[in-house]
Amino acid sequence: MPKGRPPFRKASSPTSAVAAPRASAFPHLAGFAALLIATLFVYWPALQGALLWDDENHITRPALLSLHGLSRIWVELGATQQYYPLLHSAFWFEHHLWGDSVLGYHLINVLLHAASAMLVVLIVRRLSLPGAWLAGFVFALHPVCVEAVAWISEQKSTLSAFLCLAALLVYLHFDDSRDRRSYLLASALFLLALLSKTVVAVLPAALLVIFWWRRGRLDLRRDLLPLAPWLAAGASAGLFTAWVERTYIGAGTPEFAFPFAQRLLIAGHAIWFYAANVIWPANLIFNYPRWQFAPPSLADYLYPAAALAVGAACLVIARRRRAPFAVYLLFVGVLFPVLGFFNVLPFRYSFVADHFEYLATLALIIPLCGWLTEQSRRIRTPHAATALAIILVLPLALLTARQSGFYKDSETLYRETIARNPASWFARNNLGVILQTQPGRLDDAISEFRTTVKLAPDFPQGHSNLAGALLQSGDPARLPEAIAEYQTALRWESDYAELHSNLADAYARTSGRSSDAIREYKLALQLDPHLIHAHANLGGLYAQMPGHMQQAASEFDAALRIDPTLPELHLNAGMALAQLPGRMDGAIAEFQAAIRLNPNLAQAHFDLAAAYAQTPGRMQDAVAECQTALRLNPDFEPATELLQELLAAAQPARHGL
Repeated sequence: MPKGRPPFRKASSPTSAVAAPRASAFPHLAGFAALLIATLFVYWPALQGALLWDDENHITRPALLSLHGLSRIWVELGATQQYYPLLHSAFWFEHHLWGDSVLGYHLINVLLHAASAMLVVLIVRRLSLPGAWLAGFVFALHPVCVEAVAWISEQKSTLSAFLCLAALLVYLHFDDSRDRRSYLLASALFLLALLSKTVVAVLPAALLVIFWWRRGRLDLRRDLLPLAPWLAAGASAGLFTAWVERTYIGAGTPEFAFPFAQRLLIAGHAIWFYAANVIWPANLIFNYPRWQFAPPSLADYLYPAAALAVGAACLVIARRRRAPFAVYLLFVGVLFPVLGFFNVLPFRYSFVADHFEYLATLALIIPLCGWLTEQSRRIRTPHAATALAIILVLPLALLTARQSGFYKDSETLYRETIARNPASWFARNNLGVILQTQPGRLDDAISEFRTTVKLAPDFPQGHSNLAGALLQSGDPARLPEAIAEYQTALRWESDYAELHSNLADAYARTSGRSSDAIREYKLALQLDPHLIHAHANLGGLYAQMPGHMQQAASEFDAALRIDPTLPELHLNAGMALAQLPGRMDGAIAEFQAAIRLNPNLAQAHFDLAAAYAQTPGRMQDAVAECQTALRLNPDFEPATELLQELLAAAQPARHGL
């Protein structure tokens, strides 16, 4: 191209200035239909899948379902799990379409994935590379993509990938036509992709690699200047997301302070790990073992050394063949944001994850499918290409269907993870949380929590979960162990108000530890004055201690100021006030408030009856409330006794003859 050519021009005719494949936007509708059907088929086991791990934190919370909530998604950091406003706007609209039905979310993920596979076909054809359809089907049916597609939270991967690939395709058209409208459309798609997940910030760099591969050089006006705004936007978005991960999500704690040498080791291992998963996806896991490099061995350094050696070899031969070095740059470059140089929260559990390489797989799939297609053409056997496609795609489809079945519910996913990675304390802890809610499975949950703290003694939530399960058992013999586990958790998170409150609950159940319980409740409330259950439980403890009823009433009142909609709190506040001199009117008001919130609360009707019985002129009201309590609970003996006393007192005294 002449150096003086401007970076943009108005489209004067449909004819491209640079030769490009003359194909319609949808060259083979039947092929796209087959691609969609195949994708739906292999992901069928996951379509009815339940919510997993952090899905509830991504699907729109009730507080954000209004139009004001939609605006908060865009302007308020921390309103959503991550600041990906387009993604969470999509979740907002989806929730208004089908509410809590998981089928809709799963179907959107699968459709986005199938649409991305169709874009792969169009992109490969646009680049005049062989194997376009094979690459599309391999990407659609590759099991390494299952985590991104079958997990609702990862709609950020499927949505951003679709927008990123659409931007790439449109920009390739712009590169040929220099049509300003194509440039503006591609730019808009790229910005939307960034607002879905900033890992796509590597797209402009990937385009530069593609242009270097196509032409052997990069031109300042043609290649660099149009992409300069993209590079700036991508870098800004990436740095902003890294800051959000550290500040709002928790990736800035000391456990993420890896030395640079360790980050190099992580990157070296990750590159080979991800490449192996694309080529041989035999043992994919939701949570892979977390590599340990303390101290690093000589073998650990071989991974980054080998990665650098391969890159250097590709660079050396780039004068004769640019494709290998371009593939290397694309694969490593697309993975760069998740290679360990930037902190992301999942590094707490593992340094690698299948959804991290969702887009990067294309950097290997496309050239490998192109090479295999060329080799098949050299075979003088009819239908060799078709046979190759079947041999390659069918096993991938079967593996993907099997893998997607693991995502049907959380318990299945965690059990499959543990089967392949028995040391996954993350999966064991989450499995324990699930078992804890199931009737008759509490001991199994305790067993999983014990294994969790054994595998990860520095994981405070594991100790807290074990302590909570021990308390839930109701066995007094387990109280000392529960207290010890809470104390261990507090050594790691001493400023966590919930932990202090939970430890106080354990002390409150232990004979002779009331003062320790009060101390811990007060510590919890110093850290979080709005911790409603700490106020309520402290009030309950005071109510059991002679001479502390005024403190009990004060704590119940503080809890009600936080949330006045809990009938049990009103009931407890009324019971405390009823035992204080001159506070019976306040007690009656609290019992009445409890009944307004829950008219079927027999205890509230009984307590109100008792309060009325002590109030002059309210005898009939007391009888009526007693009768209501017995109607709600015919076996309520205290109400029966009180009613008998009230009726007896109402009888006129008998006079002897």
